[in-house]
Amino acid sequence: MVFGTTILGSNPSAPANNMILIENIKRAFFPFYKSKKTKKIFKILNERNKKQAMFVGGCVRKYLSNERIDDIDIATIFTPDQIVEKFSNSDIEVKKTGIEHGTLTLVLDGQSFEITTLREDVSTDGRYADVSFTDDWKKDSKRRDFTINAIYLDEKGKVFDPQLGVNDLKNKKVKFIGDPNQRIKEDYLRILRYIRFSIQYQNFEASEEISKAIQINLSGIAKLSKERIYNELEKIIKLKNFKDILKSKFLLNIFRLIFPEFKYLERAKNFSFFENLQEINLDKDIILSSMLIDSSDNHEYFSHKYRVSNETKNNLNFYSKQLKEINKNKNFFTKDLKKNIFYYGKDKVKSIFLIFNIVDEKVSASRIKNFIKKIDEISIPKFPITGNYLLEQGVDSGKKVGEIMKKIEKKWIENNFNLEQEQIDILIKRNI
Repeated sequence: MVFGTTILGSNPSAPANNMILIENIKRAFFPFYKSKKTKKIFKILNERNKKQAMFVGGCVRKYLSNERIDDIDIATIFTPDQIVEKFSNSDIEVKKTGIEHGTLTLVLDGQSFEITTLREDVSTDGRYADVSFTDDWKKDSKRRDFTINAIYLDEKGKVFDPQLGVNDLKNKKVKFIGDPNQRIKEDYLRILRYIRFSIQYQNFEASEEISKAIQINLSGIAKLSKERIYNELEKIIKLKNFKDILKSKFLLNIFRLIFPEFKYLERAKNFSFFENLQEINLDKDIILSSMLIDSSDNHEYFSHKYRVSNETKNNLNFYSKQLKEINKNKNFFTKDLKKNIFYYGKDKVKSIFLIFNIVDEKVSASRIKNFIKKIDEISIPKFPITGNYLLEQGVDSGKKVGEIMKKIEKKWIENNFNLEQEQIDILIKRNI
């Protein structure tokens, strides 16, 4: 049933294609549902060969599309209490992560499996849903968002497809189950999920029914927590083909209305230059910086609004500061390159160069590749003295040690990372 499988790469001699080849072979001959861990879990769930549990959602969709599977979701007729009881005498840990909605997490040898009781919505407010448990697989499928996410797979690899999602997945059609308006009102995050799957599967022709439902319910996004919105945003911008959002006027307009802080969304077109460069890691913070940073405090507002992690916040601030510095100092990537590598590290300088080129519309694959090679070839020697050495020379306070270290470091850098011992001793004596 798996479609879209490519066993042979277009250029088998290339290392990247060899890795793809190996991954494709693994997926074809060792599907995820045959792993020892999943078999162990299903042996407990499906006693006497009854279909009391099946895989569902993203893992099934990705398996059928020959994509890499990261998370595994399991649906079951058993209630949370029954699940806890079933695994009580096993070495599988049960965590009550979302028990009020019928969801638990099974942990086996460090791998997590989310398991959810079949359910149907009783009432929803666009953020949360009151559910009732059921043993009816079709009822469970009807409450899901898209047909491509309502495909079930049993432990032997047999597909159960009550919403005809397999055909939609094959044809790359993102369709709501039933009435789009009703599905969106149940959870307004589904607007963002529609954007994500439409980009991923290049579904750029929204039906009139779907486009109308999204526009009518767009204000409902404001009811969602900023954490849920940002979590979904990260998944969108991490898509390999995120730049394809520019191909759809409808998706682009909706995205801009939800995220007005992305003033420079059109810069995403420059991401295409990095698609085939193994040397490039176009990470989340580089992508965010490229579309947020300007001379204003736009990125700071974004960080505050969505309560981003300290790491992302610090990265956005750092990249903003360095771009301003580059505008003042034209030697940042030339005469001062070695110094900047010493201060910031090679990875950060590479990231600054990528963002600068994206923002400045100077992107070319060869230019990026040559610059990264240049950085990799630069060797920074180890700073020749330590704090202990200064103490041995008679410097008697921690504060004084720091001050002298900075002065020697400054001179060392100015002298192309080289100082003779005699020069070091003179500097020490002069500053004691």
